[in-house]
Amino acid sequence: ITLFSFIKMVRFSCALVSVFVAASASAFAPSSFTSPRQSLALQMSIDTGAKEPVKVGVIGCGRIGIVHLGAINKAPGVRPIVVSNPTVSKAENAAKTFGVPKFTSDAMEVIEDPEVDAVWICSPSQYHADQIKACAANGKHVFCEKPIATDLAETVEAINACNEAGVKLMIGLQRRFDPNFLRVKKAIEDKEVGDPIIIKTCSRDPSPPPYEYVKGGGGIFNDMAVHDLDMTRFLAGEDPMEILAVGSCHIDKSIEDLPGSEAFDTATCIVRYPNGVNAMVDVCRQSSYGYDQRAEVLGTSGMIATDNVYPNTAKIYRNDFTGNADMPFDFFLSRYFEAYVTETEAFCESLVNDSEVPCTGVDGLVALVMSIAADKSAAENRWVKFSEVIEQVYCSSPTECSLLANSDMFPDGFKPASGIDEIGKIVVPDVDQKKEKDGKGSFMDKVMKGIWS
Repeated sequence: ITLFSFIKMVRFSCALVSVFVAASASAFAPSSFTSPRQSLALQMSIDTGAKEPVKVGVIGCGRIGIVHLGAINKAPGVRPIVVSNPTVSKAENAAKTFGVPKFTSDAMEVIEDPEVDAVWICSPSQYHADQIKACAANGKHVFCEKPIATDLAETVEAINACNEAGVKLMIGLQRRFDPNFLRVKKAIEDKEVGDPIIIKTCSRDPSPPPYEYVKGGGGIFNDMAVHDLDMTRFLAGEDPMEILAVGSCHIDKSIEDLPGSEAFDTATCIVRYPNGVNAMVDVCRQSSYGYDQRAEVLGTSGMIATDNVYPNTAKIYRNDFTGNADMPFDFFLSRYFEAYVTETEAFCESLVNDSEVPCTGVDGLVALVMSIAADKSAAENRWVKFSEVIEQVYCSSPTECSLLANSDMFPDGFKPASGIDEIGKIVVPDVDQKKEKDGKGSFMDKVMKGIWS
């Protein structure tokens, strides 16, 4: 039994969320914290028969954290009760703006707050894995912005920590919730253009980021193309097999001294999927005409494509020009604001209704595998099978994983997964998959025995 056989049963859904908040903000006072609750199910009010609101904490009050907090604050059934940020004044301002009763500079005070049911992790990437594990240890459901971790083994550990603790984990791959890409997905599912033949996506930023952002950022495949690679998998509805990637530098010559794919500001990928379907991705850190984000699918009986998103629909007609009056959105938060809100709402509904998470830890893991494979392909100038990346991970237990390259000996136990379709060898079933098997005896015992014996 592999995890991926279960993942395919997960339905994609969007949902509406909300939050009603307390009025005044006060400094967060640490209290004695209780151990993780025995049951993570949402409790019903004995007096009214209504569901108690899901109480939420948000870690990180930067741009993304504020977007998520604003979305949480607009839907029924969820209530933010504490926010944190290392610069405590940002946490205080967010608390005052959204009526959150508590704020703090310490993320652990959010995670260990006995009143908190779920935590939104919107902190810098290097803190994600440890904070996810801490949430799992404290019995908190987790929404985490991508990536789970930049290290593959640590990514698996964080996912398994949540799955073993029985808490939900959703990863923020916001483009899956964009209405334009969702319409393309619907066209594929409804066979409006027949069976897919070619999938294309492009991502081109309005201007390149500063040198300091690119340095140490993991390269163009990890910090930029990963969204497009995930989108090809989302649209294909299949697991990819191999990838060919190339990169170059055309815009910002100052980055050419950086290692690996950090020296690229332009890259192209071809991804092979089952049934002869190919996906093509191009990314560039600069486009002179605004934020260029498009997708196209050629099918056996037609084609569907998206256009860029503009601030308005106004057009100018002159004898020397006909077209949009203004440029496309020039900032990712403007372009994908609705998608960020919708993904937040989707996780809130999952919490309120105890329904399946629409973007799982495994989705985040596969996106990372795809970006690592792309990086390897560009470095070695060849096709790379995704199995080459997956098979480097071994785990002596669900939460103790390493990369073969970092070890001198192969541990006792199981062999690493040989491909994306065998991720179940290193990732244990999540809380929603376990729930599907309730009442069927020793299902988890059988799965665990097969994976970890």
